[in-house]
Amino acid sequence: MAAGAIHSAEDARRLARQRLPWMVFDYIDGAAGQESGAARNRAALDAITLRPRILRDVSQRSLATSIFGAEADRPFGISPMGMCNLAAPGADLMLARLAARYRVPHGVSTVASTPLETILEAAEGYAWFQLYFSGDGSGTFKLAERARAAGYQTLVLTVDVPEVGRRPRELRHGFKMPFRIGPRQFLDFALHPRWSLTTLLKGKPVMANFEMEGYDFDRTESRARATWDTLAQLRDLWPGKLVVKGVLDVQDARALKSAGVDAIQVSSHGARQLEAAPAPIEILRKIRAALGPDLPLFYDSGIRTGEDVLKALSAGADFAFLGRILQFAIAARGASGLEQLWEAISEELSIAMAQTGLTSLARENFRN
Repeated sequence: MAAGAIHSAEDARRLARQRLPWMVFDYIDGAAGQESGAARNRAALDAITLRPRILRDVSQRSLATSIFGAEADRPFGISPMGMCNLAAPGADLMLARLAARYRVPHGVSTVASTPLETILEAAEGYAWFQLYFSGDGSGTFKLAERARAAGYQTLVLTVDVPEVGRRPRELRHGFKMPFRIGPRQFLDFALHPRWSLTTLLKGKPVMANFEMEGYDFDRTESRARATWDTLAQLRDLWPGKLVVKGVLDVQDARALKSAGVDAIQVSSHGARQLEAAPAPIEILRKIRAALGPDLPLFYDSGIRTGEDVLKALSAGADFAFLGRILQFAIAARGASGLEQLWEAISEELSIAMAQTGLTSLARENFRN
């Protein structure tokens, strides 16, 4: 590979940090408070060990799995992330095309910078729409109906942001959505001309789903009015698969199963909301033990390597989702960087499978 190639998530992050304006990098990279929650999650993932096995024929290995009965070429997909086009122009569509190529779900954020219909088409149907409840909920249900009309089969309700967490790094830069450029931001962009020329000249990224709706989305608007009744209304409205994302409590997980959701996504929102939240990887194992083997459990937050993916699967996840590291790869080297990182994580997972005696990711391989 050429100089500056991406061999790991850390390579992608390092290169992105060099190329992105400080404001954009810290928006993508930052976590809540003093970021001890992110460190706690990383430490918990690092503390998990995998059991090496020897003298097994692992020459033929498959990274394929299934999700909601559909074949997927990898056991990891793409988490919903807002304003991805801040990383580079067209980032949303790069992610969508990657999802189509590997037949994995691409989480399309409520605050995506490309319309939800355009992303679904580019993803060739391999896209799930992520929904935030906001304000009185009228806009929320309108977006859900729009996603259904567009042809989305899976809806992901994110429930861990009743109020937006305080992330000092982005606050110090005056980061706002909708995106606004003042003197401080202008100086930041001037010092990062490569990003500025390729991004700002194409038009500043916007929250595209709301431009089409004809009203503004206030990122700081309270989302605290969502209740279990809200979930019941959404369950009645949505005919497809319903995933609830942002679950870190066993009692809540049991209640969600009783409420008829199709899957639960264990997540701390990448440690971006509550600094004192527990490490999701530790809660994942507890929720799997409490709910038994049948309800699908998904996992995101802090995954950096293929070994992290295998750790999540061994802790009870049926599928994992990658987040900000994909944005870093795009910021670093565009679509080629995204492909390089995806292949690196795939290779790390394949090698870890060989080292632990696995030839497939069948669920029974992870049951003690």
